[in-house]
Amino acid sequence: MSSKTEAVEGAVAEYVTAMIGGQLFGLPISRVQDVFMPERVTRVPLASREIAGVLNLRGRIVTVIDMRARLGMPKNDDGKPPMAVGVDLRGESYGLLIDQIGEVLRLPDESREENPVNLDPRMAKLAGGVHRLDGQLMVVLDVERVLEISPEMMAA
Repeated sequence: MSSKTEAVEGAVAEYVTAMIGGQLFGLPISRVQDVFMPERVTRVPLASREIAGVLNLRGRIVTVIDMRARLGMPKNDDGKPPMAVGVDLRGESYGLLIDQIGEVLRLPDESREENPVNLDPRMAKLAGGVHRLDGQLMVVLDVERVLEISPEMMAA
């Protein structure tokens, strides 16, 4: 009986980590389809600045979301090409533009905390909690919230 209890208490979540504007983010690994270098992103006329465009990824049309714009951060001007994390929502494919991909972290579920009250509101509306790591805060991105494209966004 005690081993079953320990197994439940020891639940672990895996995250693919990404850097965006110097901030560490984590995406639940179950939501990540692939990681790729976006090439030939085609801008969509009249789309908001958060929609970087669309691209063809292995025969699928993928909508590319600029995570810096989505988080209200300035454009990256360090000259390094962006990376993209491929996610899927309700059968549609999306690429989230990030600055840099990190490693896969296995973190205990009980170490996940609610969003702190002082978390930037733009991050808080896309976050599903945080993990405190060695001297760093990893914001867990909620893929549904990230991809919640409001009509105002599309028309901006």
